[in-house]
Amino acid sequence: MDDLSMLLVGFVPVIIVVVIVIFVYAGKAIKIIRPYEKGVVERFGKYQHTFDPGLHLIIPFVDRLTKVDMRENVVDVPPQEVITKDNVAVTVDAVVYYEPTDPFKLIYNVTNFYLAATKLAQTNLRNVIGEMQLDESLTSREKINLTLRDILDDATDKWGVRVVRVELQRIEPPADVTQAMHRQMKAERERRALVLEADGDRAAAIARAEGTKQSAILEAEGRATAIREIASAEREQKILIAEGEAQGIRNVFGAIHDGDPSDDLLAIRYIDTLKYVANGNATKIFMPLEMQGLGNVVGSIGELFKSSQEEPAKKK
Repeated sequence: MDDLSMLLVGFVPVIIVVVIVIFVYAGKAIKIIRPYEKGVVERFGKYQHTFDPGLHLIIPFVDRLTKVDMRENVVDVPPQEVITKDNVAVTVDAVVYYEPTDPFKLIYNVTNFYLAATKLAQTNLRNVIGEMQLDESLTSREKINLTLRDILDDATDKWGVRVVRVELQRIEPPADVTQAMHRQMKAERERRALVLEADGDRAAAIARAEGTKQSAILEAEGRATAIREIASAEREQKILIAEGEAQGIRNVFGAIHDGDPSDDLLAIRYIDTLKYVANGNATKIFMPLEMQGLGNVVGSIGELFKSSQEEPAKKK
């Protein structure tokens, strides 16, 4: 019993070591790949295969697993001075968002992707902005972003990376240029204010002139309408007067014919009329149109007086 006990006691450390070795081996052999990762397996330094997310087994101390994060990541491009086309030094920095697409290329085709992407972005940023004027570079951020994205995406395709987007964080001109731009902006705003004020004055003057013209037109139309109405009223009055005179003449003519006047009465009325016509200071002499008719009238008047003188003599 003593020898057996001694033997069991001697195997205990061995068992413990074996158990530890088994646990270590199992820990090395069992690999868990998370959903946002992929695993590249090498066996004796040679590429074997790529693991997708999940539970996988490898041969410890024979296989080597490298996990690659497939999530979108960002490269911060440090600030740098860039000379524009019009020889103005501006400070520019940007950020590059990328997404791994092929873990094999990302591991074997580039040593340090972060450093390589940073230098590549800096170089192309200088090239793109160096072909622009200062004003164009300040107002064309979207154009610069798209151009850089296309360039970096083409260059990083062999690295198994897709450049999602590029964003410029700032484009900062020198202090004196910034002050000059502020003065220019202020002058431009003052000019716009003066132009708007002048346009307002001109519009007001045009509106006043249009109002005056319209008022004059309306006044002239009113006067013309009044003149037409007055003329129409005078015409209606003359027509009524003429109709009244015509009616009066017709009434007198009808009364004369109804009264059946004699030649003696007509002669006396004719002489009375001539007396009124000749009365006054006028130098004109009115003569009857027919002298023979006047003689007849005078003869009739003579006969009338003669008859009137004979009647008293007969009475005596």
